[in-house]
Amino acid sequence: MNIAEQSESLQAFLSRVAPLAQTYLCSEIRLHLGNDLDQTWSYHEQYVQQQGLPPPYWSQVWPGGQALARYILDNPKCVAGLRVLDVGSGSGLCAIAAAKAGARTVQVADIDIHACRTVLVNAHVNGVQLKTSCSDLIGTQGDQWDVVLAADLWYERFLALRMTTWLKELSQSGVKVFLGDLGRAFLPRQGLYELAQYKVPDLNNQEQRGMSLVRVFEFESIVKSENRLPI
Repeated sequence: MNIAEQSESLQAFLSRVAPLAQTYLCSEIRLHLGNDLDQTWSYHEQYVQQQGLPPPYWSQVWPGGQALARYILDNPKCVAGLRVLDVGSGSGLCAIAAAKAGARTVQVADIDIHACRTVLVNAHVNGVQLKTSCSDLIGTQGDQWDVVLAADLWYERFLALRMTTWLKELSQSGVKVFLGDLGRAFLPRQGLYELAQYKVPDLNNQEQRGMSLVRVFEFESIVKSENRLPI
């Protein structure tokens, strides 16, 4: 199967198991989203005829990503004309928002190759162009980016430690670093400045229409201290 056939096959698969939908906070953006993570996971393993795939996190739109994408769309100057990296991108929501907000270039990084492939489909749907990388970029020097976006990546201790250490280093080197998270246990409690708050439907409580408070932050080394808000 050539690249064009693979792309067409993926498009057909996504349309069947993860149809296009708008996100709660970002109605301007449509993504291929699955209703149930476990069900989409099972369908995906059948599609690629392989067991033991990583969870298809790309099929969900996570709270921190929604908040960060909304912030970018409402504050385009934070990325306009700049080189942007969206790390751990998942569905590509934040990357697409950055492209729509006028970023010069947008790179998506996700170690799940299937996420990278889906991001390109989502980008095409939204009329933007992105570059993708399936490499683990944590620890990479930041001279190739002006802005780094990260959302919903503080759910596991080891990953959170690596991510926080790297993002702090990038910030100290002059890269603007924006985070979106609902306050997970491993989110750093110091060195962040709160930029905005949003309420997003709780993924674990959708039937009861529960809402979670999600916040957008920037690392302190590139924000004036008098603007700091407690987290």
